[in-house]
Amino acid sequence: QVQLVESGGGLVQAGGSLRLSCAASGRTFSRYEMGWFRQAPGKEREFVTAIRLSSSSTYYADSVKGRFTISRDNAKNTVYLQMNSLKPEDTAVYYCAARWEVGNVLAMPEYTYWGQGTQVTVSS
Repeated sequence: QVQLVESGGGLVQAGGSLRLSCAASGRTFSRYEMGWFRQAPGKEREFVTAIRLSSSSTYYADSVKGRFTISRDNAKNTVYLQMNSLKPEDTAVYYCAARWEVGNVLAMPEYTYWGQGTQVTVSS
């Protein structure tokens, strides 16, 4: 069982930056692949980024590539999402998710555990 708690959301102007954090409970964090998803009002939840067990590989949606960076600190049981050059279209609730060991990190159904979400609002 893993519990995920996101933090770091807020209101920022276009072009600004935010760093989201997702703290995980449990002693086996290093064996979970981690992802960030987002859901804007009236839209379906979508993949943003994911990171493999040992940070060996990262994946990004085309819409955030070059602006967002995912990282993890297994010693702190935490995954981060650094968001730079934010745009109004990045406005959404951002969710952290975890899936056990190796799999398709791009597929939302593969994630077992989800955080409660944190709101990110980018003003123009």
